[in-house]
Amino acid sequence: MKTAILFDCEFVCLEGSQRRYWCAAHDPDPVIAQIGAAKLGLEGDFPILDTFMAYVVPVDRYGRRYPLDPFFTKLTGITEAAIQAEGIMLRDALQRVDRFSQGARFWSWGKDELNMVAISCYVAGIQPSIPAHRFDNAVKLLLAAGMPIEDLARTPSSKLADYYGVEHPPLRGHDARDDALSVAYALQHLLTVGKLDPEVFDRSP
Repeated sequence: MKTAILFDCEFVCLEGSQRRYWCAAHDPDPVIAQIGAAKLGLEGDFPILDTFMAYVVPVDRYGRRYPLDPFFTKLTGITEAAIQAEGIMLRDALQRVDRFSQGARFWSWGKDELNMVAISCYVAGIQPSIPAHRFDNAVKLLLAAGMPIEDLARTPSSKLADYYGVEHPPLRGHDARDDALSVAYALQHLLTVGKLDPEVFDRSP
C-alpha cells in the first residue's frame, strides 16, 4: 500500500525560546528531544497503519547532555526519567524513523526537518541520514484541500483534527506522536470525504 508519513518533533527550550527564535544567550540550541510519526495509507479507506515515537537524548555542540527545563517538561510531558530510561542518540533515532517510513515521504506541519536534520545533526556533528527531498510541508496538502490561508496560519498541528471536527482518541498537544496523529486524522478525513486527492502526495514540488 502507498503510504505517507506524518511526523513531528519536540525541541528543547526554555520559556520564551520560540518567541526569541532560540537566540537569547541562555537559550539552548533547538535540538530534538522527541520524534513522533504516523503512517497513513493512501489507498482503500485511508487507514492509519502504525505510529512511531522515540525519545532522543538532547546534547549540546560540545556533546554534553542538555538538562530539561521544567517549562519544557510541563509543555511536552517529557521528563528526565523518560530520557534516561528510553532516550537514544539522534543518529539511532533517525535510522529508526527512516526504517519505519519504508521509503515513504515525510510530511510535517511546517518544516520540522530543518531542525530534525539540519540543526540537530549539525549540533551533534553527524551527517544527515535522510536527504532533503524525502521531506515536504503538510501545509501544502491542506491548501490543496481548500483550508483558508488565515486558518492555516492560526491552527497548530495539535488542533488540526479538531478544526475539521474529527472524532479521535485523546491527544496531548506538544507530544510529537500525538501532534503527528492530529495531522494524520485531519488528512484521513479529507481523503475520505474527497476533498483531497491521494495523487497530491506524489506530486513533485
